[in-house]
Amino acid sequence: PTVLGVGAELKNTVCLAVGANAQLSVHLGDLEHPAALEAFETAIADLLAMAGAPPDLVVHDLHPEYLSTKFALAADLAPVVGAQHHHAHLVSCLVDNGHRGPAIGVSFDGLGWGSDGALWGGEFLVGDAVGFERAGHLEAVAMPGGRAAIDEPWRMAVAHLHHSFGPDLPDLPLLERHVDGIRSVVAQCAPGRSLPTSSVGRLFDAVAALCGLGDSVTHEGQAAVHLEQASGPTDRRYPVVMSAEAPLRVDVATLITAVVADLRAGADAGTVAGAFHRWVADTIAGVSTAVAETHGVRTVALSGGVFQNRLLVELVLPALEAAGLVALRHRQVPCNDGGIALGQVAIGRAAHEAGRYG
Repeated sequence: PTVLGVGAELKNTVCLAVGANAQLSVHLGDLEHPAALEAFETAIADLLAMAGAPPDLVVHDLHPEYLSTKFALAADLAPVVGAQHHHAHLVSCLVDNGHRGPAIGVSFDGLGWGSDGALWGGEFLVGDAVGFERAGHLEAVAMPGGRAAIDEPWRMAVAHLHHSFGPDLPDLPLLERHVDGIRSVVAQCAPGRSLPTSSVGRLFDAVAALCGLGDSVTHEGQAAVHLEQASGPTDRRYPVVMSAEAPLRVDVATLITAVVADLRAGADAGTVAGAFHRWVADTIAGVSTAVAETHGVRTVALSGGVFQNRLLVELVLPALEAAGLVALRHRQVPCNDGGIALGQVAIGRAAHEAGRYG
């Protein structure tokens, strides 16, 4: 069947699968910008015109507010099916490597709409194009202010401090810089006031803000880039703590407590940033090893925008190899949301074959 994948909201691309070929569009941009949205609609029209036939199925992200999702539901091009964001990341990496799966999908990014209505972003999935199981994830923390928490990483820092220490927040320079806004942000961390997120991208933001590397940002990933650039060599290792029951839940409070202890003891940003990157790599290796043992799958697909971080990749690849796991990385399509549409069309093909759509 001919399947159209309309991608995500940021770094959008669209993809049309015709026969054995999948044609991915050029980078179209963030659909919140009118010119990008116009280019998105034009790219879809051009792909369908070149194919010479309407699609048999249209696949969209689960996020109800993505403009790509709204387009798919309103365009009436064909029956539609939703694909979970991080599942699409996993499958995109599998297709990119010519691997049918199943595999352990380490899908780390800023956020994506989860199957449970929460904001995912630190996911360990097991699956293939047919389906997936959420085998593990980072512990969810409030995302106070929604979009404001993305633009102002200090908010995520406060959320993580509140999650880790409760109402008695530790004495830190960050809190002194934002003394007038702390009470409001803490109030937004109360249950039901903000959507929880397991996002690794937002965790990078929080640690960057704690290290004084970016209380606010002007573009996506800015704080994480500063944290990577600041990282220095260190033997410091933060403990990786996870639950015993499935799905495995990685405790982030232990990490934040250790980061705060180092900062209050006078550690510089380079030491903390380096140790944090090592913690993320250790987490990937540790959880992947545990999931491999319970599921009998030893291939790990690394996808999501977090894996644009060169330092992290250089740390995690030898860690996975030492654990006896085989790592797959993107080669032809982006690991970020620019590759989502490719995963969507493969998921769509599997859904069409099983009759699960419409």
